[in-house]
Amino acid sequence: MHDIMAHRETISAAFEDRTLLAQPSYREAVFSVLAALDRGVLRVASPPESEGEAWTVHPWVKQAILLYFSLQEIQTIELGPFEFFDKIPLKRGWAAAGVRCIPPATARYGSFIESGAVLMPSYVNIGAWIGGGTMVDTWATVGSCAQVGRHVHISGGVGIGGVLEPPGMAPVIIEDGCFIGSRAIIVEGVHLEREVVLGANVTLTASTPIIDVTGPTPVTYKGRVPARSVVVPGTRPRSFPSGDYQLACALIIGQRKASTDQRTSLNEALRDFSVPV
Repeated sequence: MHDIMAHRETISAAFEDRTLLAQPSYREAVFSVLAALDRGVLRVASPPESEGEAWTVHPWVKQAILLYFSLQEIQTIELGPFEFFDKIPLKRGWAAAGVRCIPPATARYGSFIESGAVLMPSYVNIGAWIGGGTMVDTWATVGSCAQVGRHVHISGGVGIGGVLEPPGMAPVIIEDGCFIGSRAIIVEGVHLEREVVLGANVTLTASTPIIDVTGPTPVTYKGRVPARSVVVPGTRPRSFPSGDYQLACALIIGQRKASTDQRTSLNEALRDFSVPV
């Protein structure tokens, strides 16, 4: 790890002056960082060491990914009956990694999927990190640099956005034990704290009002969902010159109970609040 961190200044210098990539040492630094990402030795963002602290984003790692794009040449990639035309190779060695990968699931080189994860036919982009025990269900997408914890269930058709630029911007973060309902969308660096439950079709952007309606007065969050919240799609009224209309928001309608901590009971957590999966 120390050897990888030694590339930090080299990467930042090359990002500011791309002519430096003509030198082998700078190119090798980029390739070393990408290999570390692919092995899970390095992450785009690191979780806090102590509860209550913030995640740490590593902009130079994102810079290395962007430099890698510029160094790679587009080529035809053939895998069995499939053909691709891209700059980035696909991950391989699933059996050795201990990851179940169902055709035609694909994950780009430079992403990391921990042992025990399951990829149904889905897509994982470069820089993403997915923890063990997590299920990425059919036609779900995990965007570039997204950080997904352990024992997360990402239901069918979920869209987790990529945040690669600007390099200093936080990626989407989904902490351990979350359940993401079908066709939910999470983008623009939104952070789901541990064990959050999102109902189907919830859309969360950096500007989406996330309103806790469980108390006597509403409490509004943006860009973050507190731990163990149960969240559903909602609307709120807003007046315009042409009349009053309903704008989308998300509603926190309760907290998960201890009895619904097991993944097999998550559907029960949703049913407790009449939430669609």
